[in-house]
Amino acid sequence: MTFRNQDLPALFHHTDRAAISRQRESTQATRAQLLLLVLAAAAAALPSGPGLGSVRLGGALSALAYAGVLLVGVRATRRRARPQWQLNRSAAEFIKSLAWRYAVHGAPFGPGPDDAGPKDAEQTYRARLESGLAELVKMGWEDPRAAGLVPQGGEITGAMRALRNLDYRARRETYVRDRLIEQRNWYRRRTEVSRRATSLWSWSIVLLTCLGLMFAALGAFGTGPAARLTGLVSAAATADIAWNEVRRHHPLIEAHTLVEQDLAAMMVVMQTTITEHQWPSAVYETERYVSPQHTDWLARHSN
Repeated sequence: MTFRNQDLPALFHHTDRAAISRQRESTQATRAQLLLLVLAAAAAALPSGPGLGSVRLGGALSALAYAGVLLVGVRATRRRARPQWQLNRSAAEFIKSLAWRYAVHGAPFGPGPDDAGPKDAEQTYRARLESGLAELVKMGWEDPRAAGLVPQGGEITGAMRALRNLDYRARRETYVRDRLIEQRNWYRRRTEVSRRATSLWSWSIVLLTCLGLMFAALGAFGTGPAARLTGLVSAAATADIAWNEVRRHHPLIEAHTLVEQDLAAMMVVMQTTITEHQWPSAVYETERYVSPQHTDWLARHSN
């Protein structure tokens, strides 16, 4: 049996789409603000030229760019794009993780003495789901079921029940292949993307810093429009640094690498030494590795 994302509840799919949309909105707002700031510096660096009366073209463009920065910031604050992106991503990953744990008998839905038995596993799943989502609602998450965007009662899909009814070996093989290996490959791909982005932005910052140094040195001797160009290059370098920090490429490289290593080790253990009795806790531990909170903690504490 294969178990893919399309087999997860509709609530996950809606929340996942909302997270992607809000992430794109938040990223575009930050990018627009940084570009407008560089544009404002470029306009201010323009030599005095023709204007309309006492209004100079460069100064007017610079003022408009700064006004654009304020407008984009106000709109992003009102839309709460970044907080809603993070809340929807947390909700989506929580739903996905809980669904996998239920489907493959991960704790607390397994056969162990402290886990839910077959009769009350579904009830426990729904209770855990609602409890976790209620905490996110307290933090500002907007439950799409409350607005009628997702129908009630579809929290457990037929594919989840079908996978849960398989024997231990089939559940183990499906989980290792479609969840553990898939997640490990995802972290590997994201690490490579972050490495390429880090290299690109690092060289861009070095280049702009060298240009700033050159223009500053020329300005020290009063040669050409070095002062204006120094300000423009400094603004561009600052924007590059800010964008690199917003994307958090370097700390995510270390965090994703550590998670990938943990998943690779867990894959070997699950395929060799884990017994059926140990299976529920092993699944629970694996799901903890792939949680956004765990990745964020590793990124924050990376050297």
